[in-house]
Amino acid sequence: MSTCDHNCDTCAQNCGERAAIQKKPLRAGARVRHVYAVVSGKGGVGKSMVTAQLAVSMRRRGYSAAILDADITGPSIPKMFGLHEMALSADGAILPVRSRTGIQIMSINLLLEHETDPVVWRGPVIAGAVHQFWTDVLWQDVDYLFVDMPPGTGDVALSVFQGLPVDGIILVTSPQELVGMVVEKAVKMAQMMRLDMVGLVENMSYLACPDCGKRIYLFGEGKTEDAAARYGLPLLAKMPLEPALTRQADAGDIESFCGDWLDGAVETLLHRGEATRD
Repeated sequence: MSTCDHNCDTCAQNCGERAAIQKKPLRAGARVRHVYAVVSGKGGVGKSMVTAQLAVSMRRRGYSAAILDADITGPSIPKMFGLHEMALSADGAILPVRSRTGIQIMSINLLLEHETDPVVWRGPVIAGAVHQFWTDVLWQDVDYLFVDMPPGTGDVALSVFQGLPVDGIILVTSPQELVGMVVEKAVKMAQMMRLDMVGLVENMSYLACPDCGKRIYLFGEGKTEDAAARYGLPLLAKMPLEPALTRQADAGDIESFCGDWLDGAVETLLHRGEATRD
């Protein structure tokens, strides 16, 4: 392009120059086998909740799981896991903080002196921090690393999709009328970045009546199935509005959740690649 400034970190064009970019290397001694980005077209759909539960589900099955919290300005992963200490370093590497069950986690909140301090950075600086979470963190023999993405398709998305060896994208949606538009944008983004769309997770799908168990579809039913079918994508899971799960996340005890809603998504990921048990 005639207007190219040769800064590929902030460009989504599939030109020859960008195609020649090498993925960012892990630091010596680190190992990650599979990387999946969890994305959403808009905020407030429970993307971080899905990311956390995917990691917990993998860990319960005996796999080494990790979360890279790429939502720099709105991190919520550490709170869900009850992590409040700062990450340590050794020999120039940042050590991920381990959760109660051994999930490795890196988030900007684990590097701030006060976890409520705001991060007021411009896009390229935020994107650089996400790259450092990949290159400077000593990820230790990870089978599945989940990247909790910020909503949208800005600098962070470009940095992750261009710089990390992402195996696929999991899209989290809510069952509202705009789900079709959100899915179409995600599909086009994946095509532009030459990445594979693994499938959709519908969050806030229904509310189970506490008395009779009947499912109440507060936002309607069928919209996500229609959108998934339109673009040939599997619907990996339908997650309910579950007050108990919300309480556990707020209390930093997400690892105690008992739902099996994401079992289908986990099985899909396991079938996509070989993983080594701990």
